[in-house]
This record gives sequence, C-alpha cells and structure tokens, in this order.
Amino acid sequence: MTYNRRMHGSPAFLQEAWSRFRDRWWLKTLGFSAYLTAFMVLYFVLLRHPLYPPHVLPLTRLDDWIGFAPWSLILYASLWFYISLVPNLLNDWNEMGAYLLQVTLLSLIGFSLFLFWPSAAPAPHIDWTLHPSVAFLKTVDASGNACPSMHAAFATLTAVWLFRLLRHLRAPLWLQLANLLWCLGILYSTLATKQHVALDLYAGVPLGLLIALLPPWPFRDPILQRA
Repeated sequence: MTYNRRMHGSPAFLQEAWSRFRDRWWLKTLGFSAYLTAFMVLYFVLLRHPLYPPHVLPLTRLDDWIGFAPWSLILYASLWFYISLVPNLLNDWNEMGAYLLQVTLLSLIGFSLFLFWPSAAPAPHIDWTLHPSVAFLKTVDASGNACPSMHAAFATLTAVWLFRLLRHLRAPLWLQLANLLWCLGILYSTLATKQHVALDLYAGVPLGLLIALLPPWPFRDPILQRA
C-alpha cells in the first residue's frame, strides 16, 4: 500500500500538506541545504574575524529571572528543523520567491550589524565542564554575533509564515498552538542556554516580525496574500 493510499480519508489539510511537501522536494532540499551552508559560512567568518572589538551587552532583569537550563539545548538546536518546515511546504514559485527574499533580507541586516557593530553576551559564571553538551555549543558557537539574535529573528519569521500556511491549509487549532509554543520555546532557549541575553531578543524578535510582515513585492499572489 502506498503512502498516497494511506492518506486517503485523512483530513484535507494533511493531503494538501503532503502534496506541497512532495512538490519539487529535491529542489527544496538542495536549495535549503545550500542556503543554510552559505549562511553558516558567513556567520562564522564574521564571528571569528570581527572588524571591531565586540561590545559586551549588559544583563537585564529578564536574564536574572531565566536561569540556566541545560535541557533547553534541545529547543535551541530544534530551530534548524523548525525553519525547514516553511520551505518544504511551499509549492509555488511566487511563494518561494517571497520567502527567499525575506530570509535573505533578514540575513543581510543581521550580518551588516555583526560586521559594523559586533556584540557579545557576557560570560556567565557556570562551570561548563559539568555540562559537556552545552560546552560543545559554546566551543563551536562562541557568544559573539549576539545582537540581534538570529535564532530569535528566524524563529519569529518562521512562526509567522507557518501561521499563514496552517491557516491556508485549514489546519486544526492545536497545530497553530504548537507552532506558537515551539517558537516561544526557541526564544526561551536562547536565554536558558546563556547563549544570548534579553537585549538580543528585544532586537531579534521585532526584526523577524518586521521582515515577515513586509509586502511580497515584486512577487505576486504568494501564500501570505491568499491565506
């Protein structure tokens, strides 16, 4: 029995979601992988070779309220799967073009700030040898390129796009709530891993939201207009 037959009788939104996922899946997989690779190369070049000494950002009351939680590393790492959901659910060149334009604009703004105004989160008083998994993150991704938090910005942009896609698919309310909670979990993890401070979120969330709400020009009739 094929998967298509097993899908027979499933809710309509699952059938359309599966149809969208299958459409040009190989192109979307290769494109997402290539884009993510280019993004990470530029990110780490800016991280390892800043033009100016990074500014260490101050802590706020929110940083004091949210303590270190090693388990939140799972939420932090889940961003990469979370952001892959949107391109995999797009099946129209206008949708893909509008989405690609927004993530590129978001990346360029973030990289420009990292280039001309590098920043870093203050080092917390934590013995990382007691938390090897988080220590690995600190080794690979030092607490530079802090403000705005690109984790927060991309999570926010993804939440808006998924909201529109799920609404277009007429998905049940619990999926919309799951989308919101996943985004909030990622935002929480940026502070709970002590990879970022609250000021990074205060910059990253509005940036991601602003980009997500931009009109889709020059692309016509993408999903954000039809939803």
